[in-house]
Amino acid sequence: MITNQLINHLNPTRINETSPASKTTPADAAQSFGAFLKDAIDSVADQEKQVKSVTDDFLIGKADVSQLMIVSEQAQLSLQLTSQIRNKVIEAYQEIMRTQL
Repeated sequence: MITNQLINHLNPTRINETSPASKTTPADAAQSFGAFLKDAIDSVADQEKQVKSVTDDFLIGKADVSQLMIVSEQAQLSLQLTSQIRNKVIEAYQEIMRTQL
């Protein structure tokens, strides 16, 4: 089974897991989201580096075509997921900006 490191970061949080005593400020939430976003982008970049490495191994005969295809599909799916998340964040931001006070 193929696992994706980026999808593992997207586990939904439950309401019961947060304690009412720990209040998160907007600045803390922004830093937390920023750290999450940086980790996700770094994960995609690492997968792209792995694709290049396996491609080089394939060209010199150290890797077979199935390894190359699996790694490249994982990287492609991660990139597509990241771009879709970006699109949803932009849509949410635009919706917030359209709301009337």
